[in-house]
Amino acid sequence: MNRNWIYVLLAGLVEVIWVMGLKYSNNTLEWLGTIVAITASFYLIIEAAKRLPVGTVYAVFTGIGTAGTVASEMLFFGEPFKLVKVLLICVLLAGVVGLKLVTSDHAEPEVSK
Repeated sequence: MNRNWIYVLLAGLVEVIWVMGLKYSNNTLEWLGTIVAITASFYLIIEAAKRLPVGTVYAVFTGIGTAGTVASEMLFFGEPFKLVKVLLICVLLAGVVGLKLVTSDHAEPEVSK
């Protein structure tokens, strides 16, 4: 795994933090942490997208964020466990892994008009 895919993974994990911050922040310090997390997440995803195919990067980023947010809600915030929800997240993650496996680590060159 190269550095750019690590950026995508980290961006997705930090996305979970800022999404939780949007829902649960109650004071200035928590909101500041949320803003820092948003900034870090987008910085990482922008850096990765400079060198990897944007569509795949975005799909992986949002897949990690979605799966992580659903799992965090169930594990830490009392969201009820629903087997159908978990199965659908597994399908989503299978698609994300599939995209990663069929995508080269180099962005496609720009087409001149």
